Amino acid sequence: MSEINTPSFSEQDHHYMQRAIELAQNAEDEGEVPVGAVLVRDNEIIAEGWNRCIGAHDATAHAEIQVLRKAGEALQNYRLLDTTLYVTLEPCPMCAGALLHSRVKRIVFGAQDLKAGAAGTVLDLFESQAAYHYATVESGLMEVECREQLQAFFKRRRKEQKELKRLKREAEQKGD
Repeated sequence: MSEINTPSFSEQDHHYMQRAIELAQNAEDEGEVPVGAVLVRDNEIIAEGWNRCIGAHDATAHAEIQVLRKAGEALQNYRLLDTTLYVTLEPCPMCAGALLHSRVKRIVFGAQDLKAGAAGTVLDLFESQAAYHYATVESGLMEVECREQLQAFFKRRRKEQKELKRLKREAEQKGD
């Protein structure tokens, strides 16, 4: 069974989560929801990724999936044994399933996903009887930084959309 806990994280854990936060900024710079992920084995980064759904026109192009694809290519194996994934947002059901199938040993995430979190917040695929692999799930690493990055993005996006609506209304009024 998965073990969900909030341990005291190491300096290395903080280093890799900081890298995931930097990668999430890449996503934001591309107009994507800012989520970044890093896969590590034996203190070496195997793969990095960030959300690319909009740009790739691919609903499966979440940060975790990007990392799993790159790591599989790099290692020439879909089984990513003895690896740790650092991700800024709790995995969704799709990503949790892929992580289980890929045999990632440890998943460390920053912010909880209150709408679609599948690592203990909304549901827990890692504890499911259908899980054929067991992983350690640890939450809350640099949670404030991860959550604030996401909140700032959505606040800015809502403001931009409100401004677009205002401009559209003005243009329509001028056209009358």
